[in-house]
Amino acid sequence: MVSWLTEPVPKGRVAAFRTLIYLFVAADLVIFTPWVRHHASTPGDLYEPLLVGRLLHLPTPTSLLVHAIFWVLLAVSLAAATGRAPRLLGWTVFALYFEWMIIAMSYGKVDHDRVGLLVALAALPTVGRARHGDPTRTEAGGWALRVTQIAVVCTYFLAAWAKVRFGGLDWVTSSVLARAIVRRGTEFADLIAGVPYLLILAQFGIMFFELASPAIFLLHGRWRNRAVAFFYSFHAVTFATITISFAPHLAALASFLALEKVRPVEWVRGFLRRRSGHVEPHERPVV
Repeated sequence: MVSWLTEPVPKGRVAAFRTLIYLFVAADLVIFTPWVRHHASTPGDLYEPLLVGRLLHLPTPTSLLVHAIFWVLLAVSLAAATGRAPRLLGWTVFALYFEWMIIAMSYGKVDHDRVGLLVALAALPTVGRARHGDPTRTEAGGWALRVTQIAVVCTYFLAAWAKVRFGGLDWVTSSVLARAIVRRGTEFADLIAGVPYLLILAQFGIMFFELASPAIFLLHGRWRNRAVAFFYSFHAVTFATITISFAPHLAALASFLALEKVRPVEWVRGFLRRRSGHVEPHERPVV
């Protein structure tokens, strides 16, 4: 079990994943959850902190606190994306984003798509330095990616458990998707809803998919990549039908990918060299 949890991965993969996660945090602040800043003007008596907030005795959000966290977290996450001071900046991002999520989810709405992201933010600072393109393998990096993967899979599996726990086995034959389409469905969803029994079949499929999600750990190579592609396609269809994006979860899902092969900086450098006519005969584009 220990060897599986700490299976070594290239440091370049950790560096790429780290950059992706910290850039997502910055994007999350300004694109996906800008509404959290509205709590700066929300009356304090409406604040009902989550259990962890009560245990840690976190303060009631004020205008100063909310805006300070926003701007500091935005700056620190962009700095952390560069890979510099990975422990200091990494732990700072985790602490600030953790508090940001407590503020976001303590007014009656709790999302379950941020578990994997929070685990990634907590695990990445433990790795230390990792440079893009470095093929050196690291067990610490392997552990950080593995626990993120476990959190991602638990998000699916426990979602199925919650459906059974609160909706019973009748969830798969209920009108859950029909109500979701009525509330926030797209034109594409309306086309699907018109097909008899298709929504019921979709609910059976969702339940099976979520319960079977741990099987991804049994897959390797191309089969695992295909499974990850299916996970992403599942969320693409979800967004196309009921406009739920699960963006934080999708960022954490990238922990399954060989991100060290994605080298945008070298691609740009190669492109600029070719444009300037300084490409040597033996040089080939970086893949």
